[in-house]
This record gives sequence, C-alpha cells and structure tokens, in this order.
Amino acid sequence: MSVRVVLADDQTVVRAGFRALLESTGDLAVVAEAADGARAVEAARATRPDVVLMDIRMPRVDGLEATRRIAADPALGAVRVLVLTTYESDEYVFEALRAGAAGFLLKDVEPDDLRAAIRTVAAGQSLLAPAVTRRVIEEYARLRAPLADGARLLAPLTGREREVMTLVAAGLSNDEIGARLHMSPLTAKTHVHRAMTKLGARDRAQLVVLGYETGLVRPGDRVRRRE
Repeated sequence: MSVRVVLADDQTVVRAGFRALLESTGDLAVVAEAADGARAVEAARATRPDVVLMDIRMPRVDGLEATRRIAADPALGAVRVLVLTTYESDEYVFEALRAGAAGFLLKDVEPDDLRAAIRTVAAGQSLLAPAVTRRVIEEYARLRAPLADGARLLAPLTGREREVMTLVAAGLSNDEIGARLHMSPLTAKTHVHRAMTKLGARDRAQLVVLGYETGLVRPGDRVRRRE
C-alpha cells in the first residue's frame, strides 16, 4: 500500500519537483498539493493523507500554524507532518516539534533521505533521534521560563509516569527505560503511551517538549546511561 502524501509549498516549481521525486518510486503517492497553510489543512481534511510535507514560510497561514491546526484536529490524529524548509535555526525546529511535527528536514536533503523520512514518519516514528531532539529543545528552553501552570498540566500523571517522562526527555529508549526502572520494555512503552495520552502529546518528541515546558525537566539536567 502506498504512503499518501500532501505537498504544501507556495512555490509551484518546488511542488512539481517534489511530486516527480516522490512518484518515481512505487510506494509514495501525492494525493494533493497546497500553496499555503490554510489550503494544506483543507487538503489534509479532504484526503486524510499519511504525511503532509510542510514548508514553513507560506502566505496567509504559515506551516507552523498549519501544523498546529492539523495536530489539534481529532479527525486528523493519524496524519503526520514532516516540516521541510530552508531554515535550520533551533527556534524553528523547536516550534515545529512544539506544534506537533513528527520531523524536520532541510530542503537540500538527498532524495533517498527524503523518501526514507516520509516512510519513517508514516510508520508512526519521530524523525529526529531522541538525543538530537533533546539537544535542540534544551538549548531553546534555556531562553524560556517554564509554563506557569506546569504543575496543573502534570497533575494527571502518576509518579511512575513522571519518572518515565523524565527519562524520555533524557533521550532514553523504551529498552533503556525498562532496564533502569526494572520493568519490561513493553511496560515502559505502556507508561510512555499513557503519559502521551494524558498530556495530549502526539509522539515522544512532543513529550520531551512538554517535559521542559512544564518544568519537569530543566536545562542542564543529566541522566547517565547504564553500560
């Protein structure tokens, strides 16, 4: 079955290039195109794609706001957003993840890497490795104070879920979390999923963002991996 993709970019020639690139393989299909963020959201609602390849700088509604709207729509819960842009600042990466993006790539990405990235996020995984996500978020979090209502947002979590969330923010995998807390990787995964559900996080990357924004994890905190 093909991975269904919506292309969102304000430049017609860029969309045409991406369409030709993706449709040169048999497992990726472009189901719609959009020239701005508002139309990207409309296309996502009309076609229910697996992935929206989203530019950041677009007229009317930019890619970050379009990503927020897609992430906030319960009917689009299965739609993954992959942000593709010429801007590589940590602020853009942080805001894209905070908005609900599953990944972030620059437009000079190699064709094979782009196709692999689309398949990765379509499979429900975050594109950025946990350690990279942590670095980006931590550096940007140094410039921001924790949310005033962080304690209230964390209130639904059990003590174990908070502990697991802290380790997720440290970049540990389910296997590493299980080993540290003396539980199976499946149990660790269950705790991660429950924390995500209670906090409304779409994936582990957003869980890391929330860990810093609520003050559960602070810049400079370190969790040493066990050998």
